Amino acid sequence: MSNSNDINIQRSTTLNRINGIGRTLKAIGLDPFKLNAEKIIRKAKRKAGYKGELSPELTEGVHRLVESVKSDANPNPFGALAARILYQKTLTGRLQVEQVLAQNPAIEKTEIKEPIFIIGMPRTGTTILHAMMHEDPNHRSPLSWECLLPYPVSTPDTFEDNPQLKQIRKEFEQLFKLVPDFKKKHHMEADSPQECIGINALDFNSFQPSATLYIPSYMEWFDHSADRLKTMRFHKRFLQYLQSGGVMGKRWLLKSPVHLMRLPEIFEVYPDAKIIMTHRSPEKVVPSAASLITSVRSLYSDTEDPIRTGKEQENTWSMYFERFLEDRKRLNKEDQIIDLKFEDFVQDQVGTIERVYEHFGWELEKDTIQKFQRFLDANPKDKHGAHIYSLETFGLTETGIREKFHQYHDFLSTLK
Repeated sequence: MSNSNDINIQRSTTLNRINGIGRTLKAIGLDPFKLNAEKIIRKAKRKAGYKGELSPELTEGVHRLVESVKSDANPNPFGALAARILYQKTLTGRLQVEQVLAQNPAIEKTEIKEPIFIIGMPRTGTTILHAMMHEDPNHRSPLSWECLLPYPVSTPDTFEDNPQLKQIRKEFEQLFKLVPDFKKKHHMEADSPQECIGINALDFNSFQPSATLYIPSYMEWFDHSADRLKTMRFHKRFLQYLQSGGVMGKRWLLKSPVHLMRLPEIFEVYPDAKIIMTHRSPEKVVPSAASLITSVRSLYSDTEDPIRTGKEQENTWSMYFERFLEDRKRLNKEDQIIDLKFEDFVQDQVGTIERVYEHFGWELEKDTIQKFQRFLDANPKDKHGAHIYSLETFGLTETGIREKFHQYHDFLSTLK
């Protein structure tokens, strides 16, 4: 296992102390951070005041995730504690949302028209594209705090100042103190637009947990057996829940690279969806994604293996893209999809977004263009430090990636 500073996240003294105490307790037969799926479910139901039974799919997701963490991930004490707190908080939020929807059935009859899905493999410019388009007042994105603490739903009066936002902001500040260089690896703010993996995490059918811990048995289920359609239906119900408080835009603006493997489900649930797909050479994408995931996993586990993660990411994203390409050809929704090259976006971000608006026939005000530019000026590249990585660190080669992604390269050659 490599211990290079360019892949491991710096830990604070406090975090190291937590791990030390946890190991000492475990050595004498105590494990206060132990994960137990049934205990997580019981505590979440009690905190949410939920009297019903969880759906079989949700119960299965919780159990599969917890068991995979216990059998595969080898978390350190901090990692186990963080996972237990997060899973319990996530399930509590889901059950609170379910109660509101059950008490207000009209919410699920409200319209969601022409949602935008930004997809494409990680590190292809999706985050900055999402953040820039979020500046358009016509667009409504789910925010980080809304996914982490969704109850109660916000209203126009409380959207920018509420207890949930303050709590998540405080928790993020604590995380940044425990992990001083986290922002260098991944931008994260309490009120920043959240990816759909944060929504799907509420269904315990999400890629998100694998970004923090190595959980191959859970990911095998997620990739091949989990019900993607039911999760996308919950995705819609969650958006309906969020807009029920009155905070709405003309269009929902959504993002997740994992939607590469959910194209049929997206169009089943949202027939009029618009897809923005970003593209970049996989020789750049795969090691960058592996670097980010290895860095984060090294915080939650002391046995993170960058070479294992490199191969995992190479296999995962090549599989997702091959599935996407097959689905795209079969669905024939080309008028609802636009492809963007990463290089074009880097050269002219505002101009590239203008092309998206023109393609879909959206109105773009001069004030909105100015907001795009102000965002860029306030968020220069490497604002929190450079993200440095190499292919060799993750056991990868350009030739190997090119061979693995030969279908993707064939597709890229057809783009103008």
